Amino acid sequence: MFDVYPRNHAALKSNLKNQTSNVTAVAESEKLDAIRSAFPTEGLFAEKDWLLSPDAFPIDKKFRDELEQLGHRLFVFQRACNQLYQLSVKGKQPEWVARYLDAGKPRELIEFSRRKEIRDDLPRVVRPDLILTDEGYIIAEIDSVPGGIGLTGWLNQTYSAFDNDVVGGANGMLDGFESVLPNGGDIAISQEAATYRPEMEWIAAQLKDRHRDFDWRVVSAENYEPQDGRTVYRFFELFDLQNIPKVDNTLGANAEGRIIVTPPIKPYLEEKMWFALFWMQPLREFWRRELGDKYFIKLQEVIPYSWLLDPTPLPQHAVIPRLEIHDWRESAKFSQKDRDLLLKVSGFSPLGWGSRGIALGGDLPHAEWERRIDHALATFESSPTIMQRFHKGRLFEHRYWDTDSSELKTMKGRVRLCPYFFVEGDRVKLRGALATLAPADKKFLHGMSEAILAPCKTQ
Repeated sequence: MFDVYPRNHAALKSNLKNQTSNVTAVAESEKLDAIRSAFPTEGLFAEKDWLLSPDAFPIDKKFRDELEQLGHRLFVFQRACNQLYQLSVKGKQPEWVARYLDAGKPRELIEFSRRKEIRDDLPRVVRPDLILTDEGYIIAEIDSVPGGIGLTGWLNQTYSAFDNDVVGGANGMLDGFESVLPNGGDIAISQEAATYRPEMEWIAAQLKDRHRDFDWRVVSAENYEPQDGRTVYRFFELFDLQNIPKVDNTLGANAEGRIIVTPPIKPYLEEKMWFALFWMQPLREFWRRELGDKYFIKLQEVIPYSWLLDPTPLPQHAVIPRLEIHDWRESAKFSQKDRDLLLKVSGFSPLGWGSRGIALGGDLPHAEWERRIDHALATFESSPTIMQRFHKGRLFEHRYWDTDSSELKTMKGRVRLCPYFFVEGDRVKLRGALATLAPADKKFLHGMSEAILAPCKTQ
């Protein structure tokens, strides 16, 4: 599909090595030319642009080592989430856990997610969104159906031509994704996720170039017909199933064991409310037991304190922990400083991904903040919302190419760092990390035309 880039990449690396014995000393203009010439002809994100930088984003070795350990902690956390839901369904943990997680979901989807055939299935790719702060980092959320796999693979391959220290190396992301579909497979992308189709076509083409005996295909989820023995990588959100006419064929084949679907059809695992459940006092001993004391304490340091906006009235003597209020509507009266709180739609909704369903109290007038809280409480039974402590990102400086002036400039901005962990057998491996540097005035850090996207390097 994209056969231009591999030839360019090999020639580029050979030329750069011939030009200098120190690959990190390559002229900035050559780096930028190399990056531009390496772009696949079909692009990587449909109708999306970003700012190019000649530099990978630097992280120190200590933080790199911390990321390696974080991957296994998050895998254990997701395994515990899966266990907690199932125990709740069986009545061996509080029944309200499953009730919260099933809110707003179709009965048939809930029943499918509880099938014994997929009981132990977990996502094979784990990507947390980390906000780098003055104190370290916090996990804004964990994405089980993440974009950016092909993009990060391409960035790693491209920057590795002139930088030996890219996290994951030139082929780490390809190795990781191949472990998910080791004998080929179908990458089913919905129209709703079509932005990411080019990057997945790139990664499928790369894998086919590696292994001519296997076939990796990018297919339309809307008209996909499963083939027995194939593994399907699900690149569509479960709230979107109603827009995928033939999805019942895929679910049926999965239930009968004729195909494997990953990430598994488990909508309860894709809720942001897990962070609120993590902090709930009645579940404290469960988390300590399932995670172990060390992992439990480590995750408390990086999971922001979160609440579930349950409108159920409290007893007169009770208050909402850490907010010290008796009713959620009292938070509408907080001062602007005390409204450093985020509202996030938890999951099963078109507003549950990207920054669509997020509001920051400190940025809104009192009346609008109050309206958002009232709406969250009114829609809780169909679309639960969480409230979360807002942690401001630390400021970094990073160079980028300004196309208007044709000059290298320096941006001061905040960083969202997305490490990509792949569950490979009994190990969880860090295969790459994508840094998104957004301008300092942006509160929500995500890919945008004004942001720099770059791979990470160890320094």
